[in-house]
Amino acid sequence: MLREQVDVLRDGMRRRGALDTLAPAIDRGVELERERRTLIQATDERKALRNANAQEVAKRKRAKEDADELIARGRELGDEIAKLEHELVAVEAALQRALLEIPNVPLPEVPAGGEEHNVIVREWGTPRSSDGVKPHWEIASALGLFDLERAGKVSGSGFVFYRGLGARLVRSLVNFFMDTHRDEHGYEEVWPPLLVNRATMTATGQLPKFEDDAYATRGDDLFLIPTAEVPVTNLYRDEIVDAVPMAFVAYSKCFRREAGSAGKDTRGILRSHEFDKVELVRYAAPETSGEQLEALTRHAETMLERLGLPYRRKLLAAGDTGFSSAMTYDLEAWAPGVGAWLEVSSCSNFGDYQARRANIRYRPAKGEKPRLVHTLNGSGLALPRTIACILEHYQNPDGTVTVPEVLRPYLGTGVLG
Repeated sequence: MLREQVDVLRDGMRRRGALDTLAPAIDRGVELERERRTLIQATDERKALRNANAQEVAKRKRAKEDADELIARGRELGDEIAKLEHELVAVEAALQRALLEIPNVPLPEVPAGGEEHNVIVREWGTPRSSDGVKPHWEIASALGLFDLERAGKVSGSGFVFYRGLGARLVRSLVNFFMDTHRDEHGYEEVWPPLLVNRATMTATGQLPKFEDDAYATRGDDLFLIPTAEVPVTNLYRDEIVDAVPMAFVAYSKCFRREAGSAGKDTRGILRSHEFDKVELVRYAAPETSGEQLEALTRHAETMLERLGLPYRRKLLAAGDTGFSSAMTYDLEAWAPGVGAWLEVSSCSNFGDYQARRANIRYRPAKGEKPRLVHTLNGSGLALPRTIACILEHYQNPDGTVTVPEVLRPYLGTGVLG
């Protein structure tokens, strides 16, 4: 893109509202890519000269003629090649650093601008009035479903103990989501590691941009995952898969340092440093990744519909789209107790952005050249905000909470309280 479509790259950053900030990195990248090609050409030319020189040396030796001058020239060429290769390594490292600063180019159908240009493209259900509805933390406290104070004592702010029926509600939601995505939507179930290495975090775009938001372990350069997207997308890093599409569903804990930043949503469980989530990940051919995004998003929406939670689908504008994403739908469920639409899923098409970093390819047909896959992911769903919406949407005047019908076989009861 730096070589052939730099105007497309600049326009994408302009639509994100980030061109002024990123212009130096793009300009530096163009310069470094040009320098890289010049160094490669110069190195190849000298290698060709050295090969020809070596052949002439061998010819003279066979003829028992003097070859000292040619041998000296061969050493000079070797030194020049070594110097050029050293410069090439430095230039390629600098180029990589510049490229890692540049986010993905939004797809043409993504609106330009910031969050004020987000578009509601679908709505489902009738939002409950907020009149007389208590926020989820009051309901949970009264029913003993989770304990924020003791979690604060044990771990600090931004953590939660789920207890009793609250803990069972978490397990029930995980099982319901996993079972449905596996049995009905055709995803392969994966249980991923929670610690990943730097290459894995870089491939999906968390590093280097968001390293300050990640929890890192000491001494071994491992990171607690912010989402199962990270290990699952990297499942086939540096490999060629047999065929696409491929689909994976994974439950994991997620760890994010920035929870509760800027004083937003600090009450209850809307922002936590550690939370539970079921994640959907897909590999697709470039020609079908748009269809795959629609399918994945519908799978996540189905979970909200079966839980009976009113929601809306929002197409994010370029400036509100995540760093690695080319197009994102947010699913927001209605929480009447806090009087807000809460994001419970973010479904994205990354194009070949992550696959290029991770070197994930597929072979379209036998004998054909491998191509980069397109990667997609979305929450199916994130639990804390889903739980908040359930507690607020289904609360009753007597302080109990009706359990959505689809969860009753898992939870073993029809009411919390």
